[in-house]
Amino acid sequence: MFFGVTSRSARGISAAVALLAIGAVGCADAIDSAKAGAKKAVRQRSVFSLAPGDCYNPNSGMTESEEFSVEIVPCEEAHEGQVVGEFDISGESEYPGEDGATKIADERCPAESQKFMADTWAVPEGVELFYYYPTSQSWKTGDRAVSCTYAKESGTFSGSLQNKSLTADQLAYLKGSNGVYEALWSNQPEAEQVEDDLAGYKKQAAAVSAALNTHLTSLKGVEQPETVKLRSQLEETAGAWKKAASAGNTDDFYVAYDLAFTGIDPNKTVAARKELKLATTVPKEDAEVWAS
Repeated sequence: MFFGVTSRSARGISAAVALLAIGAVGCADAIDSAKAGAKKAVRQRSVFSLAPGDCYNPNSGMTESEEFSVEIVPCEEAHEGQVVGEFDISGESEYPGEDGATKIADERCPAESQKFMADTWAVPEGVELFYYYPTSQSWKTGDRAVSCTYAKESGTFSGSLQNKSLTADQLAYLKGSNGVYEALWSNQPEAEQVEDDLAGYKKQAAAVSAALNTHLTSLKGVEQPETVKLRSQLEETAGAWKKAASAGNTDDFYVAYDLAFTGIDPNKTVAARKELKLATTVPKEDAEVWAS
């Protein structure tokens, strides 16, 4: 299976089972090395058998080739990645190609991962959303599985990423908030300029407007002060997205969009998140988008 990443730059990860050799070292070092090698060997698992919750280390680091197996480790140990979701590619009679498979994974892995880890702001720094997807050869054997993982390209992290014991208020906030940003990015037009695809940008605005209305409905049951303030601010923002969606020309769109986009700046949610005892550090990538 191939390993991909949900970012603008395509990258991959590969691992081949590596056995540690005992060289010209002292007896104690040789024994320790042999034990480490044996421990790693018994922890090997095919990428076809990965399951949500598995913490793992690739065997050969990040490369552009295929992944055959990984070392499964207890999550409390330092590791490079954790599987956070999975699904099967359906509706394809033939292999969709690497581009097609990665497009499917790009679209579905964010939502699948949120079932495992609702608060994506709590992801450790440097950990990104990656995925395993079928190769043309594994497709011929019936492989349709995509494994969504959070992994670190350099270094390790410890502990499971799974969110547990979230309150009803926390879940209500996260579900709605995640839906808003998912609507924004999953409907992003390819054209960089509104003038080149006004219809596409209006469609995106309509999707965000609908997601915001759902978010606002879920927040009605949360009566904590900062969250109430946020809901009031988002009501105005939802109106701006609605105006953008119905804009008759690019000028009208830009006027509405300026207020709409500024209104969902994640920095404006920090106070409510703090009140709800959720992570409060804006992810670096999001911070850069709204800063620009």
